[in-house]
Amino acid sequence: MSEMTPDNNPANIPSDRRDYFRISDHIGLEIRTLGPGEANRENPFNGNHMESLRSEFRRLDQDVRAQLANLAERDRLLTSLIKSLNGKLDTLARIMAFEQNPLQPGDWQDVTLSEGGLSFHSSTNRFSAGDQLALRMTLPPELFQPVATARVIDVVPDKSGGGRVHTEFTDIQDSDRQQIARHVMRWQIRQRQKE
Repeated sequence: MSEMTPDNNPANIPSDRRDYFRISDHIGLEIRTLGPGEANRENPFNGNHMESLRSEFRRLDQDVRAQLANLAERDRLLTSLIKSLNGKLDTLARIMAFEQNPLQPGDWQDVTLSEGGLSFHSSTNRFSAGDQLALRMTLPPELFQPVATARVIDVVPDKSGGGRVHTEFTDIQDSDRQQIARHVMRWQIRQRQKE
């Protein structure tokens, strides 16, 4: 069984990393290497035509949350029902998005994940310290897909010609960081239930 530990700094990783809990997990991972000037692009995994829909979705989600807070003061049962329906719609939306862009078997891999970054194995030596990467993670079973820009802070070569790539997130929306935090917390709960 994997163990959840504080993000203690391995000997070859810079000591200025924040302390986050990290987990060893099997997730979907899509990686795009970013060239100069691409690091500020909002989402390199989707065309710009989707951004307006995503913005509208975020606005509607905030509206629903605000209304639920007001409704909770008056009718707890109705609030609970609407929260359940809202969660069901969110899950359906994630399933539909995932089915439209299914990951290939090679896109799933073992990683070490925290709110501050992740490490993964690369079968080639195409990454080096300082590289800027766009990362999209698919976190089962909820199928959340947080997106982040990350900087490679270290690559530890292995005998296969590849290596372990250690990254830190340099640009990630708060909502995506919160998805990762919730995923880490749920992972911990599931591990405790298995014990």
